[in-house]
Amino acid sequence: MENMFCFQCSDALGGKGCTKAGVCGKKPEVAKAQDLLIYVTKGISAVTTQLRAENKVVKPRVNNLVTMNLFTTITNANFDRAEILRRVEQTLKTKAKLLAAVDEKNLPEAALWTDEQKNFDSKAEVVGILATANEDIRSLRELITYGLKGMAAYLYHANALGFDDEKISAFMQSTLAKLLDDSLSGKDLTALALETGKFGVDVMALLDKANTETYGNPEITKVNLGVRKNPAILISGHDLKDLEQLLEQTEGTGVDVYTNGEMLPANYYPQFKKYSHLVGNYGNAWQLQQTEFEKFNGAILLTTNCLMPPKKSYADRVFTTGAVGFPNCKHIEEVDGKKDFSPLIELAKKCPPPVELETGEIVGGFAHNQVFALADKIIDAVKSGAIKKFVVMAGCDGRAKSRQYYTDFAKALPKDTVILTAGCAKFKYIKLPLGDIGGIPRVIDAGQCNDSYSLALIALKLKEVFGLDDVNKLPIVYNIPAHEQKAVTVLLALLYLGVKNIHLGPVLPAFLSPNVTKVLVENFGIGGISTVEKDIKLMIG
Repeated sequence: MENMFCFQCSDALGGKGCTKAGVCGKKPEVAKAQDLLIYVTKGISAVTTQLRAENKVVKPRVNNLVTMNLFTTITNANFDRAEILRRVEQTLKTKAKLLAAVDEKNLPEAALWTDEQKNFDSKAEVVGILATANEDIRSLRELITYGLKGMAAYLYHANALGFDDEKISAFMQSTLAKLLDDSLSGKDLTALALETGKFGVDVMALLDKANTETYGNPEITKVNLGVRKNPAILISGHDLKDLEQLLEQTEGTGVDVYTNGEMLPANYYPQFKKYSHLVGNYGNAWQLQQTEFEKFNGAILLTTNCLMPPKKSYADRVFTTGAVGFPNCKHIEEVDGKKDFSPLIELAKKCPPPVELETGEIVGGFAHNQVFALADKIIDAVKSGAIKKFVVMAGCDGRAKSRQYYTDFAKALPKDTVILTAGCAKFKYIKLPLGDIGGIPRVIDAGQCNDSYSLALIALKLKEVFGLDDVNKLPIVYNIPAHEQKAVTVLLALLYLGVKNIHLGPVLPAFLSPNVTKVLVENFGIGGISTVEKDIKLMIG
């Protein structure tokens, strides 16, 4: 019997699943705790769905609990078994109170289960992914679950800025409840996956609204890659609210702040440009942390995934917050909407400046508002033939050597093509000297992975401008590097919007069974990748 089973990310061992330990560094006992947390989250979601059916109110704190539970189980977010089991207990206690207000007659076993003896391990053994025996039903259930996990991450960030949508929470919870229903067929679950894509669009729109109304619309910005000689803090992840509070608290302290990974696009927002001690970006995507964090020298704050298990040489400088956790790493809790980052600041003051990794600048900030401002210029370039094709390469970077494909693909693209990107996938090619087309950069960075929403809006705007009846008639192709669950949310959102012929790599997800893959290929043209030469010919012509 396997010690664990997890295949939610592209690093799943052998393209099938991790069974002894996670390639990500997750231990079996952590994987099982996460399985149990998902199980009890489905249970409480069945109760909240019943409450809504009885026209009773589900309070925001319960919605936030479900959102945080899902976010906690995303790849490379939380490795702290004690914290995950604390969330299991909290969920069971909250559910017990809700059960008193609902008709229990038709609720599933997961909704009624309690563990008075706190014997979580035995339950975790039987409620994991493999509890669903049918391979295709399991595949579809996990596809939907991972889409919901990505949605939860985006909803969490919107909530942090005071933006919410009860309809999104209600959908997430009713869908989790449906994943307990053995009467649902493959056809039912396929439809539910597409509906998840619809709400994926909604939650990305909500987060876009939260970010832009709070911090302004991203602007075309040159971001410094070098370092200064001051002590510093490195902030990674996606949470802009955490960055805002950190910048406020470090102002005037002599401590510089650098972004890392998915926090790079924070440099594009007008509201952050007023902080002169936000001095640029340090490093690349998440898989290089163990080398780059060691060289940074200062304090490091992880606001979201992706966290790699810290090496002993710098683990005492790593702080986590929000959904992120790692045993023995210091965690910053939120109290009354505020986080006290003074421990990071005091530590940073005692540290030497960062070791310089590189120099120069990179350009980004091409979210939908900025691109719409350049619309005439872009449309003229398309009409004149200066731009023949756009290639969407938004998604995730990762540790696999096969991801060098995306760097080589970018280099091999004809000079009349433009890459549209978002997410940490950009680090595979944004620093390449690819030049521009009439002043339009050949790599247009919309921002974080959730800013794939901007790329969808850009495509829909081009469809409107060119008077087309189908988004697939645009000169846009999709070559998507995927890794974890937020990429699943983006994929389902694109499918809901009618986008076809998406290529996923470097491997197709392990959680897609052969039959489910066949359905995606036949109905949506989903495909993998081969060699750069063959794919250039296939996609670009």
